[in-house]
Amino acid sequence: MSRTRALLWPVLFGVSLVLAFVSQHLPPWLLTPPQAMMIDLAGTTSAAMKWLVEDATFGMFTVKEATRAIATLIEVPYEAARILLVDGITEGKGRRASTIIPPISWIAVTAAMVALGIYARNLKLGLLIGALFLYLAVFGQWESAMVTLASILIAVPIGVVGGLALGILAFLSPTFSRVLSPILDLMQTVPTFAYLVPILFLFGFGPVAALIATVIYAMPPMVRITTLALRQVPPELQEFGRMVGCTPGQQMRKVLLPTALPDLMVGVNQVIMLSLNMVIIASMIGAGGLGFDVLNALRSLKIGDGIEAGLAITALALALDQLSQALAARSHVGAPVQGSWIKRHPKTVAVLVLIVVTGLAGLVLPWVQTYPREAMLSTRSFWSDLVTYVNVNYFDQIEAFKDAILINLLLPVKRFLLALPWPWVLALLTLAAWQVGRGRLAGLCLALGLFIVVTGLWEQAVTTVYLCGISVVIAALIGVPLGIWAAASNTAGKVIGAFIDMLQTLPSFVYLIPVIMLFRVGDFAAMIAVVLYALAPAVRYTAHGLRSVQSELIEAGIVCGCTRWQVLTRVRLPMALPDILLGVNQTIMLALSMLVITALVGTRDLGQEVYAALATADVGRGVMAGLAVAAIAIIADRLIAGATARAKARLGLSGE
Repeated sequence: MSRTRALLWPVLFGVSLVLAFVSQHLPPWLLTPPQAMMIDLAGTTSAAMKWLVEDATFGMFTVKEATRAIATLIEVPYEAARILLVDGITEGKGRRASTIIPPISWIAVTAAMVALGIYARNLKLGLLIGALFLYLAVFGQWESAMVTLASILIAVPIGVVGGLALGILAFLSPTFSRVLSPILDLMQTVPTFAYLVPILFLFGFGPVAALIATVIYAMPPMVRITTLALRQVPPELQEFGRMVGCTPGQQMRKVLLPTALPDLMVGVNQVIMLSLNMVIIASMIGAGGLGFDVLNALRSLKIGDGIEAGLAITALALALDQLSQALAARSHVGAPVQGSWIKRHPKTVAVLVLIVVTGLAGLVLPWVQTYPREAMLSTRSFWSDLVTYVNVNYFDQIEAFKDAILINLLLPVKRFLLALPWPWVLALLTLAAWQVGRGRLAGLCLALGLFIVVTGLWEQAVTTVYLCGISVVIAALIGVPLGIWAAASNTAGKVIGAFIDMLQTLPSFVYLIPVIMLFRVGDFAAMIAVVLYALAPAVRYTAHGLRSVQSELIEAGIVCGCTRWQVLTRVRLPMALPDILLGVNQTIMLALSMLVITALVGTRDLGQEVYAALATADVGRGVMAGLAVAAIAIIADRLIAGATARAKARLGLSGE
């Protein structure tokens, strides 16, 4: 029986090769789903959205009035943040506008961030954050960075508070948790571009719509982490709270939330990083700031401008990431200082005084208020010259490498997948799901596959699977060995860890700029960008899994006479397999999210459908394409989760 099962998939692969080879002789309806199967879900969705906006009422309010109220609630604090950091208080409009009260000076903002770093950890962190903000000023990115920071200051609190509230409700109510879980799955798997289409339709073009899209994208991790952190609070502490007479509200405020605070701060960090990752995409619907600078450079192919703005986003992301991590890990609270508020908060007082002093001094000395233009530096020409040098001197080698990959790998795989009959692909998918998760998973995967069929997006979905699949395989082939190396050597671990940190802080759009300059547009350029963006989880999870293998098992292998290679291949890698599979799962999720962005470099997959829908404000088309991407992501997630569970059971780790 086990031998038959081992031969099953090689035989099915052989049958697939035969079907692809004879595909031109098969009936056309087997290769392309017939029109009779199509359901106009896109048109229905567009009509429903139009009705919702123009005719629907809820009680005394129309949807337009409700969205206007929500927009006002967000716009007011956002404008306040912009006044503080960017615009100041002005009188008049246009050229006649005069500044009454200037925004907070670059010196005061930098000093405030230094003080926050010292408070969160130590002087070293404060100086690092100060240097990163000084970089923004010196390289002429200050104003755009402050626009982005104003967006982050509004989006992050909304995402944190909303995620915390939903996480608490999910913790208190298992029914609510079950209802919320698939919604969170959709929020995390539907491409970010797909959010923009209905939000643009509801809220119009502008920073408010961009902020709402950012919150939707960044909130799910906070919800999941909140629920998980509260469930991990020791039962003894909860029982103690009940024994001393805590009400349910007091139990939550004084026992559960304080105990879960370190984990909750990890959620805050995730909201910050995802919000920053969204800034370029949000700039498409009016966010402005550094995201708009990168997007504009990408559209006009200005390599130097794009990389410089991208590095500015990276500097801002690194500063906020380090600060939030330090606040999450901050456990030491000094003895309370007695006396007045001024005496208890000397750093805050010093920053407030500096804001006032620099604001007044800036009226006389402009360089105090705004970093002087003549002292600014720029690396734009360096990056442009570097790309030009590479293209001039290595064009033939780059083209030869690109053509070799296209001819020998990308195009054959694409033709093979597109030549397979769609009922056969659905049958293979259902069989794989049955093997790893039995009936329920098989039914889910079949239903999601049929959804893609009836929406008329089968060919685009297959193209998405082809690009994502090849990119994930290459990322795994690079990432797993790097993870093994990082786990084997502390020095290598630090170097590789720093490299992966850099890859994760770079916004997704930034990868497109050098890739387009070196490889032009097309599937190869998209694949390179996806591999770079999705590489990190494969490295991190592999290294973590290998480091987590129990030392007793390794010692047992050595005692039995295993060489280092045998210990790695027969003990450590098999035991780390569940973690490695989780890393592959996360790599797939990142690859799918990046594929929508690579639509800008000329791919013809579901990402292109979403991008075209955004350009034409076609809500139904964008939502259906986004849901199709989500369907692929959910199928991959559930299949790998099932394979991981089977691997754990085989290794005796199911009880962990």
